[in-house]
Amino acid sequence: MKGRIVTLIKKEFQQILRDKKMRMMILVAPVLQIVLLGYAANMDVTSVPLGVYDLDHGVRSRELVDRFLNSGYFVLAARADSFEDLDGFFMDGKTEVNLVIPDGFSRDIDAGRGAALQLTADGAVSNSATIALSYATGIVSRYANAGSVAGFAAATAPEIRAWYNPELRTRLFMVPGVLALLLMMFTLIFTSLSVVKEKELGTIEQLIVTPLKSTELIIGKLAPFVIVSLVMSVLVILAATFVFRIYPRGSVLLLLALCLVFALSTLGLGLFVSTIAANQQQAMFFSIFFFMFPMTILSGFVFPVENMPAWIQPITYVLPLRYFFVIVRGIYLKGDGVRELWPQALALLAIGATVITVSMLRFKKRLD
Repeated sequence: MKGRIVTLIKKEFQQILRDKKMRMMILVAPVLQIVLLGYAANMDVTSVPLGVYDLDHGVRSRELVDRFLNSGYFVLAARADSFEDLDGFFMDGKTEVNLVIPDGFSRDIDAGRGAALQLTADGAVSNSATIALSYATGIVSRYANAGSVAGFAAATAPEIRAWYNPELRTRLFMVPGVLALLLMMFTLIFTSLSVVKEKELGTIEQLIVTPLKSTELIIGKLAPFVIVSLVMSVLVILAATFVFRIYPRGSVLLLLALCLVFALSTLGLGLFVSTIAANQQQAMFFSIFFFMFPMTILSGFVFPVENMPAWIQPITYVLPLRYFFVIVRGIYLKGDGVRELWPQALALLAIGATVITVSMLRFKKRLD
């Protein structure tokens, strides 16, 4: 049995290595995709065009505007002479955030009284507007709590800090997630295509008439993709390290081990797709629209699961990608180990075992 499986694995590797396109997909595509996604999937907001309507023209108002411009988040795009000008800035796309400083602002601060400000944002791009307003609020809060303008501050002001990603850089959140997406895409799509291609070429019948049992055939077909997925994971980790200077705080060996656990579930899904697809086009369609797309949307890659409707959230518990995102981000950002990640690892093992078992039974049935 062992010799037959090893022979089949060698045959699969030879088939993979002879295919130039496959070699490119394995060695070049993961690095290229993580570089492109790492740079493109960036929701950080910098150099926000700022409009200023200063009715005070005092020392304190100039100090506040300087705080905005020196923060690195805002650039002065226009100064207004009226409220109508501010509306025009938004309509023309000249500014994204407008700051209105009322008359008497400096006088009220120097007298120890509260002073009002108005901040408005162009909500056409709601994500950028929310982030820009949070930056602006932080600048005003820090200015208010400065010793020289203590009268502007509230009696008690909280000090807000972000752990694990102090600068709230999107790239630190997105790049580790890209590892999970690439691993899912490769194992799911290429496994399904590999088996379906055998059916299209008629070579699957040749394998069936050999002494290979169905279990041996499945192991021989999946084992090369397990090894290749490990190689891809290493390439992606190296690209994240040397291109983006993003280093895992936790154990790399633990990350690679859990990559293999995650790959078992997606390999099983790829095997399942191969049993319902008649050709490679169908396999690609089923893989993308029935598995990859829903998992990407519902797993928490971009949208927090907690923000989803209550009736959708239970569905996410059967998605292996949800648990793997927690694992990969926990290892990269928090330095989590087995003690913190064992629930997610156990869930992945359970899902992977179930998917593999169902897929193998269905595959065996098709062979029979």
